[in-house]
Amino acid sequence: MSEKRRDNKNRVLRNGESQRKDGRYMYKYVDNAGNVKYVYSWKLVKTDTIPQGAKDDIPLRDKEKQIHKDLEDDIVSSGGDMTVLELVKKYISQKTGVRHNTEANYKFVINIIAKEAFGKKRIDKVKLSDAKGWLIKLQADGRGYSSIHSIRGVVRPAFQMAVDDDLIRKNPFEFQLATVVVNDSVTREAITRKQERAFLEFVKQDKHFRKYYEGIYILFKTGLRISEFVGLTISDIDLEKGVINVNHQLQRKRNMEYIIEDTKTDSGTRLVPMTDDVKACFRKIIQNRKKSKSEPVIDGKSGFLYLDKNDMPMVALHWEKYFQHICEKYNKIYKQELPKITPHVCRHTFCSNMAKSGMNPKTLQKIMGHSDIGVTLNTYTHLDFDDIQKEMKEVCNR
Repeated sequence: MSEKRRDNKNRVLRNGESQRKDGRYMYKYVDNAGNVKYVYSWKLVKTDTIPQGAKDDIPLRDKEKQIHKDLEDDIVSSGGDMTVLELVKKYISQKTGVRHNTEANYKFVINIIAKEAFGKKRIDKVKLSDAKGWLIKLQADGRGYSSIHSIRGVVRPAFQMAVDDDLIRKNPFEFQLATVVVNDSVTREAITRKQERAFLEFVKQDKHFRKYYEGIYILFKTGLRISEFVGLTISDIDLEKGVINVNHQLQRKRNMEYIIEDTKTDSGTRLVPMTDDVKACFRKIIQNRKKSKSEPVIDGKSGFLYLDKNDMPMVALHWEKYFQHICEKYNKIYKQELPKITPHVCRHTFCSNMAKSGMNPKTLQKIMGHSDIGVTLNTYTHLDFDDIQKEMKEVCNR
């Protein structure tokens, strides 16, 4: 009978266990993939002390218990060799047929992770505290809440895929983001009717920006998404019936490629009614529309309302820049400055104005193209006290 191996404290070592000359313990095992693996620790059991200057760690036998449990549950320990970046890339590679904006977001997330030390970390080594600490670091580095929200929105399901594939046991990103990082994002609030009138009047009178007046007026009075507005063609405008046919959106990729996409959601495909003022604006736009030598055709569509200096359709970025420059110019002239106004603020303002006017929420949902009535109803919660008091009086006096 062979003599059992013992450590320097004369304790009997189990199969696979050994102690190195420097006093460190080692456990050798074979994983489910047939690979020989080793784990180490300065402690055999919890009550052991560690040499001065050595890093504290989980006792070897606790590690053994976890290994045996993983092997029994068929957790593929070799999958732990995969890094966070490799995992995210694998997850994204399985997302086919995604929209342009989603694809751009995936590239953004990969670029961020590729620059981070966290991206090189093995997925089986990522603990809950590591995941939280990384997101806190991103915010400390100057990343905004919305960017961190987007990053986590990709990383969390990627880790869930690893759990489902039995590569790891738990998803370290299963926590509420708001409990970890500060939501410092600025809510895009609707502007007041007074501010809207001031903004529109300024655009109308300005020698440079007045050529965009009709388009800006339409954005304020229809609630169209900017990607929907820039995608409109003459054939989408039915001036006789007073209807805007919204069934697509125009996007431009970073490589300057123009593409036509479906509306943001199925509910985004809709008919939007026009007021007489809006119809007049569309007439003027069509009448003054830039004549180009070669009409641009994007995915079979032509007759776009606004063209740029290169005779290509204007996109969201054009209008966002116009709004920015208009606000900057206005605020240099007037003491009572306007808040930041964007094409999306126009949409939010339209929704808010319709809610204040008493429009039925379901009707407003249809016009806005919201897939969830909750998004529309949130606008009603933004009504101020004067609006609420006025409506209560009206209801009580009926």
